[in-house]
Amino acid sequence: RIARGQDGFGALFPDGGEMWQLTIYDRHMKTPDFLKSGVMYQIFPDRFCASGTPKTDVPGDRNMHTDWYELPVYRPDQDGRITNSDYFGGDLRGIIEKLPYLESLGVTVLYLNPIFEAHSNHRYNTANYEKIDPLLGSEADLRALCAEARRYGMSVILDGVFNHTGADSVYFNKFRRYGDGGAYNDPNSPYRSWYQFKNWPNEYDSWWGFTELPNLNEQEPAYSSFICGENGVLRKWMRAGVAGWRLDVADELPDAFLDQITAAVKAENPQGAVIGEVWEDASTKCAYGVRRRYLLGGQLDSVMNYPFKDAILAFVRGGDCYRLYMTVMDILEHYPKPVLDVLMNSLSTHDVERALTALAGQPVGGNGREWQGQNNTLSRDRYELGKKLLRLAAVIQYALPGIPCLYYGDEAGLYGYKDPFNRSCYPWGREDADLIETFRQLGRVRRDYPSLSAGGFCPVSFTASVVSFIRDCGEESLYIAVNRTDQPAKTVVPAEFRGAVPLFGALAKGDLLAPYNAVILAAR
Repeated sequence: RIARGQDGFGALFPDGGEMWQLTIYDRHMKTPDFLKSGVMYQIFPDRFCASGTPKTDVPGDRNMHTDWYELPVYRPDQDGRITNSDYFGGDLRGIIEKLPYLESLGVTVLYLNPIFEAHSNHRYNTANYEKIDPLLGSEADLRALCAEARRYGMSVILDGVFNHTGADSVYFNKFRRYGDGGAYNDPNSPYRSWYQFKNWPNEYDSWWGFTELPNLNEQEPAYSSFICGENGVLRKWMRAGVAGWRLDVADELPDAFLDQITAAVKAENPQGAVIGEVWEDASTKCAYGVRRRYLLGGQLDSVMNYPFKDAILAFVRGGDCYRLYMTVMDILEHYPKPVLDVLMNSLSTHDVERALTALAGQPVGGNGREWQGQNNTLSRDRYELGKKLLRLAAVIQYALPGIPCLYYGDEAGLYGYKDPFNRSCYPWGREDADLIETFRQLGRVRRDYPSLSAGGFCPVSFTASVVSFIRDCGEESLYIAVNRTDQPAKTVVPAEFRGAVPLFGALAKGDLLAPYNAVILAAR
């Protein structure tokens, strides 16, 4: 029997069985084709590559590192505030210089953390949505990046931070950097209605209570038009060459505003991408008392697939095969097929510890930044173990439905706990060449088998030592097996894959996988 709710979700309750989910979505839903093959690469712009190109109009209150290889700063200022005001000078021209390197990794999509003018190195406190941060370059540089990326078969996605701005912005202007206007200073400011004051000017809604991040009122027509209108922010930058948007804190954006964002993106380019930051199963998400409809059609194309990340790392580090199996099968069951094909699958991001640290470092637990800073290192033995485990995690990541997203520098051996330790600079000239070669091999598999994104998934064996599964890629199928232990382990190889030439790794005699090893086999 089926119980159907008003929100479009139904549940089947067979006698004596367990509840399972049936997600009802718009059958006409289509997701962007450019996300359905290849590899995504996430870049924190200040830390990837500095071209050395002279910049103009850079604010004088930015503290520039002189040593590219230093760790980012995490210490309070004299007022006890963490200002995130230290910079390394990575820029858009630097990304252009490294496009050949990114091509060698099989990269087809670049996802850039915020690039608009803002007065912190993370730039999630937007100061001006219509201007590229001067330390990163200019609008011409972004246009050049998008054009050059297309020559290499890559698309560019930007981070859209539309839930809040910086207090230090042209719109709010709390510190009068932009003159005497702004919602904080002028009761007649055109931006006053964008914010929600409880007692103007000092009491206002802010993101999670951080007064330097005043919340925006997405239901205010003037603001929603500024972002989503015919000549709004979304379409302005898409006309400059951008292929889509990753939406920061998507679960804090009202449904009506998400609808408007998607409508604007698709009106500008039907193949434009809208990806949401949603940390949980996005098909069952409730936020602020509302059952969300992200994946039912007309809203998000994809989400940041944190459930896969957590489950992969839990298996590779601790052998939790049940969690990996159940997580993969739940997502495959719950998500509409068009969404599955374009899921953004990461092992690290700017918001969590890097995969090498998660796999081989001391568990962060509830320890704060001071502890993380003091322990932000790996011994040679732990690093070598982390490399082996990261290699295995990446095989699973690259072999699952969706598009793998590689966080800059993971492939080169970067490790670190949470912000800011996960945001150190790419180690040009000090890269781990062996690890890079692993990711190049996996990138070639994604290039040669583009239907990995959308193909079928069939589990073969899930144990605490070895997981194996088959991906049905049309005329060819791939068999993937991973041994996470320090001992040789036998794996179950289906008959059609016996004698197949490995695309990655190798099997020993007797269908044995060497310690900390993986194999990918192809069969017609």
